[in-house]
Amino acid sequence: MNFDLTAEQQEIRKVAREFALGEIAPVASRHDETGEFPHAIVKKLGELGFMGVLVPPEYGGAGLDYVSYALIVEELNRVDGSVGITMWAHNSLCTNHINLFGTKAQKDKYLGRLARGEAIGAWGLTEPGSGSDAAAMKSTAGRQGEHFVLNGTKAFITNGSVGQIAVVMALTDPARGAKGISAFILEKGMPGFSPGQRYSKLGLHASDTSELVFDGARVPAENLLGELNMGFVNTLQVLEGGRIAMAAMAVGLAQGALDASLAYVKQRTAFGKTLAEFDGIQGMLAEMATDIEAARLLTLRAAYLKDRGQPARHAASMAKVFASEVGMRAATRAVQLHGGAGYMREFPVERIFRDVKLCEIGEGTSEVQRMVIAREILGVQ
Repeated sequence: MNFDLTAEQQEIRKVAREFALGEIAPVASRHDETGEFPHAIVKKLGELGFMGVLVPPEYGGAGLDYVSYALIVEELNRVDGSVGITMWAHNSLCTNHINLFGTKAQKDKYLGRLARGEAIGAWGLTEPGSGSDAAAMKSTAGRQGEHFVLNGTKAFITNGSVGQIAVVMALTDPARGAKGISAFILEKGMPGFSPGQRYSKLGLHASDTSELVFDGARVPAENLLGELNMGFVNTLQVLEGGRIAMAAMAVGLAQGALDASLAYVKQRTAFGKTLAEFDGIQGMLAEMATDIEAARLLTLRAAYLKDRGQPARHAASMAKVFASEVGMRAATRAVQLHGGAGYMREFPVERIFRDVKLCEIGEGTSEVQRMVIAREILGVQ
């Protein structure tokens, strides 16, 4: 086994790290306090090629591999989860769905704008009454001449109100359940399509999360994405890559918690010694570092399998469930290591603690990931 990154991957990680420290770190706390969406940062991410990481160069993207993508996601989230989730939801979900299943005409029309960051992408699967049971959606799409007419509501959509392009799933043959779901590309301004309420969240305050509402939305038939009634099947493939990115997000947040803790315990004193000199503190730090490295290796393994075209569904679920729970443990320990200071907003571990919880919920809860893994090892469909 070779665990070494290529020279290109090391350089990509370096660029992402420098960007996160230079551009994101100075404003992350303010954005968290105000809830301001980081438009200027997203524009710069587009200029770097980070808004089209997986898009082939012929469509205006960077054409990078999943390992490089995971490294970028980790480094951005190491500094700020709001920017991190904005970037990876745009890449993994909306943009990659079009990249994987779009026609050439659809790719020509949409991928360049998305890859350059000129348009932000959203992806609509979850509904108010269907979360883990995503196929139990109620949104419908009926064919009327040269259009499909969509009705329904999507919930908890990242980039929902700031996005210009959205990929959404709706029932085109309700009697067939999951086998009667199709995907569509919608653009802001289409009649009957609008963002709904913008959510006030526990964490990730500077990321945009809202409803998407379809009230007789008329979508050109040419905007059917993939084959009719294959939307849910394709969605499962999209989610596989999304779970790798969510795992990388959790690793980044966990590493950020450890970074902050190391700095704090080296300068904080008690009983005439720095906190770093106490055996109990050293043990907590060692456990955090070991957990994070294990989560990182699981994440990079899933990305490596994805790059090689090998089955990666169970590896992605393993990485996602383990990394997300490592992230939560790391953030909890970081707050504890900071003591009372960890409960204050002046210190980044308070924000990390709030932000990382989403990793155990989004892209399939920990309970769903365990179900996916169990079915894989049991050989159950």
